[in-house]
Amino acid sequence: MDQAEQLRMLVNKQQEQKKKERKVSRVITVTSGKGGVGKSTLTVNLAIQLSRLGKKVIILDADFGLANIEVMLGIRPDYNLADLMFRGKELKEIIIPGPENIGFISGGSGIQELSRLTREQVVYLVQKLYELDELADIILVDTGAGISDSVLEFVSASNEVLLVATPEPTSITDAYALLKTLNRRSGFSKEDTVLRMVANRIKGNEEGEALYNKLGIVVEKFLNLKVEYMGGIPDDPNCGKAIMQQSPITLSEPRSASVKAIASIAAKIAQSENETVDRKGISQLFSRFLKSIYRKKNKQNKDA
Repeated sequence: MDQAEQLRMLVNKQQEQKKKERKVSRVITVTSGKGGVGKSTLTVNLAIQLSRLGKKVIILDADFGLANIEVMLGIRPDYNLADLMFRGKELKEIIIPGPENIGFISGGSGIQELSRLTREQVVYLVQKLYELDELADIILVDTGAGISDSVLEFVSASNEVLLVATPEPTSITDAYALLKTLNRRSGFSKEDTVLRMVANRIKGNEEGEALYNKLGIVVEKFLNLKVEYMGGIPDDPNCGKAIMQQSPITLSEPRSASVKAIASIAAKIAQSENETVDRKGISQLFSRFLKSIYRKKNKQNKDA
């Protein structure tokens, strides 16, 4: 029996033990085809706007290469996901309180370590992540940018994906490349995944619609994937100032056009709550993530 099969049996056993009705969080993975398109900025401000709509929101920073979220929030976390997995910290100890009642978890080196977990550590992590489902209505997973394995593993394991792109030709090309690569992965199911797109740094609504049409039509035609347009966010020089001040623009420039646009996107996300596919929660996302990693490792071992 290979590791992927063992993990599947472990997860099924865990779920059978949880027969009683439990709360399952809505997990939205925010990603982009390239860096520098404003993905992390959107994640932070979207979290605040969703919190204002009465949602309990936690951000999981899954970009282990950078620490964009903590820099933008002006937060220096004492603990991260690795402390939960290896150093005996409780889940509530690694959740850092942020502005407007949002929470934040730093992935840190924990994301890299996921592929090296033992059987007992997998069981422990899944048990702990059940608790996270209880603590949040919505979990925003901020991935790295591009088509690295870690990004694609998270995106393919997600039920809801929010893709951020800008009108720059390279951003459009890279966004398409991400979706094309994702569509080829064995762990990705288009039937069980809702794909949405946000056009960032646009000059007007028409440019946002044009960007969506460029990407959405091509994706539907050649990849047979449906992407829903959530709206555009105007180019705003205040965003750069907010990042320098380590204060989300929602707080520093609440009346700006970009903040109003993000608020509109948050409202659409909140309204779509009952229109999405069946929720699996954050524990199931990590279970699928780990199974995908183990399948890849087993294949590499067989090919070696």
